Amino acid sequence: MRHCTLSWQHLAENITSYSFAGTQLTVEVHPRDAMPQLLKKFSLAKRLQGDKNGNTRPRQPGGKDAHAYPWDRSSLKSIPLDLRQFEKLDTYASQVTVKSGLDELVSDLLQEAHSDLERVRAIWIWICHHIEYDIEAAQEKDRQAFKPTTILQTQKTNCDGYAGLFEKMCRIAGVQCMTVPGYSKGFGYQPGQSFSGEFDHAWNAVYLEGRWHLVDSTWGSGLVDSTTSKFTFLYNEFYFLTHPALFIEDHFPDNKNWQLLKPPQSLRQFENNMYHKSEFYNKGMLSAHPETSTIKTVNGKATVTIESCAPTLFMFMLNGKQEHGLLNLRKNGMKLDVYPPTVGTHKLQIFAKGNSEIYSSVLEYTLKCHYTDMDVPLPAELHQPVGPSWFSEQMGIVKPSHLEPVIYTSDGRCSVSFGVEEGISVLASLHGDDGPITEETQRRYIFQLHREKRTELKVQLPHAGKFALKIFVKKRQEPGNYIFVFNYLLCCTNAKVNWPVFPESFGNWGPDNELLEPLSGVLPANHNVPFKLKLHGVAKALVKGQDTWPLTLNHEGYWEGSCSTAGCQEVYVMVLENANHNFYSYILKYKVNAQ
Repeated sequence: MRHCTLSWQHLAENITSYSFAGTQLTVEVHPRDAMPQLLKKFSLAKRLQGDKNGNTRPRQPGGKDAHAYPWDRSSLKSIPLDLRQFEKLDTYASQVTVKSGLDELVSDLLQEAHSDLERVRAIWIWICHHIEYDIEAAQEKDRQAFKPTTILQTQKTNCDGYAGLFEKMCRIAGVQCMTVPGYSKGFGYQPGQSFSGEFDHAWNAVYLEGRWHLVDSTWGSGLVDSTTSKFTFLYNEFYFLTHPALFIEDHFPDNKNWQLLKPPQSLRQFENNMYHKSEFYNKGMLSAHPETSTIKTVNGKATVTIESCAPTLFMFMLNGKQEHGLLNLRKNGMKLDVYPPTVGTHKLQIFAKGNSEIYSSVLEYTLKCHYTDMDVPLPAELHQPVGPSWFSEQMGIVKPSHLEPVIYTSDGRCSVSFGVEEGISVLASLHGDDGPITEETQRRYIFQLHREKRTELKVQLPHAGKFALKIFVKKRQEPGNYIFVFNYLLCCTNAKVNWPVFPESFGNWGPDNELLEPLSGVLPANHNVPFKLKLHGVAKALVKGQDTWPLTLNHEGYWEGSCSTAGCQEVYVMVLENANHNFYSYILKYKVNAQ
């Protein structure tokens, strides 16, 4: 019989567990860098200090767990984290399946976890990606649905079940964890509402790196649609180790110590404080003003401002419609002026886009309006945003002549200009709520000129009032429609204003052409009307009415001449681009007033 001989020193360095069965000695030999099972058990026992009955006694939160309030903007988390460190672990944990019981599930999850933080992360990821919120169980308060064994079978539960499962799995993993009941601003919450009676939510506190930290796996897993009451898995990183000064915005624990704040907030403060939804912070928002959920209008107006980390697109809805407001984008945030159309209570929602293609709700206010200014009504076609911004610059419109979103004109005319990047085409249209502006003529009150890489929009208003001057762009070489970029609000109070449309231009009207006169698209009958234009790449030019009148090129580069409107209803400006051809193209069309 062959014998295997090991020195005692070798055994001492490599034996990691042993057991006696009669006279038989079983030895397990592991690599030097593997943690011995005995040491693992000792480490676990040290982490979870037990009472005389063997039950663990998590330390209650104290002064060293508290974070300063209000939020110092340093981090969304209570522990400095680089989420990239979890990429491999997150992928692994999300794909682990239930084979038998909870112990085996936790054991499988911890295969790739090497610290308490990673153990908690693996458990969090698995729950958020596998457990569905059970709306029926929540409404019926089915206690069976809260049990971990039932949850593993159905993979459904309510907030108590989420919190209980998270606590149980953490304890199996050797991490101290507590379930925290309290009030929440969750599904069905209305801004400004009061809280009393039975607690409506539960979440967890976990003990990591010598401090308590907060998690909510219910809200991390997805959301319930308020219209259909259906749950959708939609992972939300925000509720993993959330900074307590942010967690308190929608979680109020039964014990103020679990706020982990210094100073702690009262229930009244919790009720009155502005509720910033998780997407507010996920999309880089820093602050909003007013800081209360209910706003009273002043002289019929309410103003909301938001500060963000980076340029962000916003939109708003007042009572479910994108109307009655001026939203102006800023480099790092936005300003919104809202004018409720009637007295009473109104719902204001603000949405932000961030890096995704979807706008998400970030704020919700209740507006109390006791007075409306009848002179303020805004055009229904006034879309958001209003005024130039970083976004219009990003879309190729730079150095605008008017930086403010509102343009006031006393005579009903204005001129707006801006630089246009190479390869960008610009389109503009004018919109009002009444008067002669129709879809057919909404662009005829604007005459567009282009010179030296700048586009000028000459605008004539058909009457006094408020109008939306909408700006669109597209890349010339790409197919598709023009994209709305922004608009100006044009305001005129002069009741005498009654400007006609500009002449109709055709496709051959070049972007660098310039019209000096006549600017009115409607000419008087039986008059001799002077014409003056700057045309590029043209061999000949003429005006055609009842007869034909040639235009001549002067020393300043303008084509000049005159035309009689007698005996005609329409007048055209025509050009010959090639002197060797006889085909003239229409570039402008005028109407002649009836006699």
